[in-house]
Amino acid sequence: MNILILGSGGREHALAWAIRQNPKCDRLIVAPGNPGIAAVAECADLDILSRAAVCEFAQENAIDLVVVGPEAPLAAGVADALRGAGLLVFGPSQAAAQLEASKSFTKEVCDACGAPTAAWARFADAQAAHDYVAEKGAPIVVKADGLAAGKGVVVAETLDQAHEAIDMIFGGAFGDSGAEVVIEEFMEGEEASFFILSDGVNCLPIGTAQDHKRVGEGDTGPNTGGMGAYSPAPVLSQEIQDQVMDQMIRPTVAEMARRGTPFQGVLFAGLMIKDGRARLVEYNVRFGDPECQVLMIRLGAQALDLIHACAEGRLDQVSANWADDHALTVVLATQGYPGDYQKGSVIKGLADLPEDSFQMVFHAGTAEKDGVIVATGGRVLAATGRGETLQLAHARAYALVDAIDWPEGFCRRDIGWRAL
Repeated sequence: MNILILGSGGREHALAWAIRQNPKCDRLIVAPGNPGIAAVAECADLDILSRAAVCEFAQENAIDLVVVGPEAPLAAGVADALRGAGLLVFGPSQAAAQLEASKSFTKEVCDACGAPTAAWARFADAQAAHDYVAEKGAPIVVKADGLAAGKGVVVAETLDQAHEAIDMIFGGAFGDSGAEVVIEEFMEGEEASFFILSDGVNCLPIGTAQDHKRVGEGDTGPNTGGMGAYSPAPVLSQEIQDQVMDQMIRPTVAEMARRGTPFQGVLFAGLMIKDGRARLVEYNVRFGDPECQVLMIRLGAQALDLIHACAEGRLDQVSANWADDHALTVVLATQGYPGDYQKGSVIKGLADLPEDSFQMVFHAGTAEKDGVIVATGGRVLAATGRGETLQLAHARAYALVDAIDWPEGFCRRDIGWRAL
């Protein structure tokens, strides 16, 4: 098979690494890719938000399967255009991608199918939103309705924070994504991530993870795109997974089909667990980053078989075969992240690191310049370890971290602390 992956981050590096191991993969192209991805695949300079450009490239290169990594091309309808051109695609349609692109849409779907989630309200007017939080009190959660690269959610612990968040979002901090605000009940409990493949009819659970969203140790400080993750998530017992499938996932997939917008791709359910029950925090319509890194190092080559079956509508014929193992990934970020940070610092020591099914450094925000690797983003690398125990996975991941020479970078030293 000739396979095209769209994206350039740590998630896409992990997907490419796993897919490349499958003997069914003949040619692997990632667009636009990054220097880490270039070690396992061809990289192509391509505007992945341009439906015409992606379709033309896929046809010219005799692509058999397109895997859409990030949310932006899905929200832009790239998967629809590819399907319209007769190509096999892993990823939901533009209409189905609203499960991530619009928080109010997801809430409406949950209400329609009875999926347990937080009480909520939507506002297009700032004063009405201010009045609502004043009535409800704090803590409360304020969200930009649209896509905001994982940064459009404020968990306001005080009313002042809630009012500031409303003013920030309506003030244009997230552009058109903040044209409307969704305000939700604050849910207490432990967060976890549950990943399910759906071909529009069938649903297949493929793994659990927990990530660390806060920048500081002990889960303190501002939210980020994710500072680390581990898999499996101990809090997601089989009983809770069964509850989520019965009360959230299958009803959601059925409701999407009923609306004429069947969901095909990966459904990433962010959950809040309390007293042995789960409620939905949000849906994402792509693999999480850095959760994808821990899922892919555990799944390995079979990831392609599952993705291919999902794209072809035959998920009922496959299953995910999990080893009794654990994985943990530590994100190395540029000093200053998630605030202002400098780009272009040189990262040394990467060429000497081990790369196998037990230890991998996935590139997220890097570029090659004058023969050296430089940091180009906030979250830059994901040092990932796998082992028979979480302690062993933790040790392998941090051994990689300690072997990287990058004074301008930092990481949390407590990834996995809940489970450990």
